Amino acid sequence: MHLAILMTNTDESDFAARHPKDGEKFADLIHMARPGWQVSVFSAKDGVFPEDIAAFDGAMITGSPASVGDDRPWIAPLMDLIRDMHARKQPLFGACFGHQAIALALGGALGSNPCGWVQGLTLNTLQKTPPWTRELPDPLGLYGSHKECVSALPDGAVQTATSNGMIAGFTVGQHIWTTQHHPEMSHEFISALTKEMQGMLPEEVFAQALESLADRSDQARFAEALARFFEQGTR
Repeated sequence: MHLAILMTNTDESDFAARHPKDGEKFADLIHMARPGWQVSVFSAKDGVFPEDIAAFDGAMITGSPASVGDDRPWIAPLMDLIRDMHARKQPLFGACFGHQAIALALGGALGSNPCGWVQGLTLNTLQKTPPWTRELPDPLGLYGSHKECVSALPDGAVQTATSNGMIAGFTVGQHIWTTQHHPEMSHEFISALTKEMQGMLPEEVFAQALESLADRSDQARFAEALARFFEQGTR
């Protein structure tokens, strides 16, 4: 299996320089379940895309502090790539920014999270679970860090998870799967990120985030579900 990782994270801060890049995080996530799989990272946020996405067995779109609604030159090519993969029913997974980009590219809509900032461990209630997720716990614990969300699904999409009333994931057919949250983040990283964001977050959100991090996410079980998603999509 050979997957493309489309890296959209625009953070070039000193904090980001001290931690693994998103390409490495997503590679580690899939290798947690399938250590022999090959991955290639493309810095989509710098306008670098695969010459031929069809040469890959599937792709993952990372998170980003950028907004899908931003007028950045690399976002339009990314949206075209999403629509191309969808037309060919090529397996595609998106997390946070990736989740939102897929929704918007296929005709959905975005909005501000009605609960404001989401930070720390989130609990996701599973809905209409596709086959590859049936061994996930319910609720599913994933780390989150965002203030935008998908407000309307694309035609043909099925919501697969909800979190505080928000669309927390969806599928389109058997070839697209998304989550609003960050399965790639380790506990060490989300803890460091939360502390880094202390001055940006409302005090109550920061306190709640720290409290939530007393528990760990279901990262390893999500990694197995993600591997099964790609396996069933390439049969």
